[in-house]
Amino acid sequence: MLQYIIRRTLYAIPILIGVNLITFILFFGVTPPRTMALQILGDKSTTQDDINNWLGERGYDRPLLWNGDAAGIGKLTDTIFYTKTVPLFWFDFGASDQDRKAITTEIRHRMGASLLIAIPTFIVGMIVDVVLAMIVAYYRGTYLDTWAVVLAVMLMSVSLLFYIIAAQYVLGRIWHLFPISGYDVGWYSVKFTLMPVVIGIVAGVGSSVRFYRTVFLEEINRDYVRTARSKGLGESRVLFVHALKNAMIPILTTVVMSIPFLFMGSLLMENFFAIPGLGSYTIDAIQAKDFAIVRSMVFIGSVLYIVGLVLTDISYTLVDPRVRLE
Repeated sequence: MLQYIIRRTLYAIPILIGVNLITFILFFGVTPPRTMALQILGDKSTTQDDINNWLGERGYDRPLLWNGDAAGIGKLTDTIFYTKTVPLFWFDFGASDQDRKAITTEIRHRMGASLLIAIPTFIVGMIVDVVLAMIVAYYRGTYLDTWAVVLAVMLMSVSLLFYIIAAQYVLGRIWHLFPISGYDVGWYSVKFTLMPVVIGIVAGVGSSVRFYRTVFLEEINRDYVRTARSKGLGESRVLFVHALKNAMIPILTTVVMSIPFLFMGSLLMENFFAIPGLGSYTIDAIQAKDFAIVRSMVFIGSVLYIVGLVLTDISYTLVDPRVRLE
């Protein structure tokens, strides 16, 4: 198992290198450092000295890929590519372009608020979606099944933004069940993150239940299910024990692969609820044109996506003996 994990992790290195190269081209090829300086400092009252000082303070005064004025290995290391891209691999994100604060420190401070939303949404949402899909599949062909599918399609057709605004108005302003926005530390933070968690679960239940229902219906029609029924096993045992175990492959694929998207989904959530997490940190950086923070968040998103891929492969070997480690 350890060798398999190491091998799958090594496969991820070329992907990360490719993501970094594409990110570098998009940020520094399309928008050169001088253009960054002009966008942040302004075009009208900015002098050449202001631009040079801004570039020098942030290390953008070096050549992009090759420094012909440097000696030896410095021709490669004393470049923007090496100083701004290579340190990302050991999670050294440097300082932000605006206030020069350490990005790694900010991420460490804001990570807790994001996890308070992401982890309950992920775990509770997964349990709710699987259980509801199994219940709907159990009552397949009935009015409950029909109306459940209709409701699922309606829920998945509604934008996340609508859920946020409706919940803030109904649950926060009219019923006064949760604070509309804000954040606090310690146990007091729960009351501020509970509504975003509920919204995240409700927003994803439509598409997940519809997909898992289809998975369970496919398993119900397989030969091993008919064999279990012929042996006298009850329908509930056939569905909740045998069918569930064999349906874990597609379920794990969607569940584990949703891990990186929890971070992306929190972008809107944290911004609307004024929660100082990684999502709001990214939105604020985009609005302030802080390219250093945006590059760091893109790299973290790619790392989370690759971690999801590795966890998916490992989970396959745990639930399906047909998937071998060799």
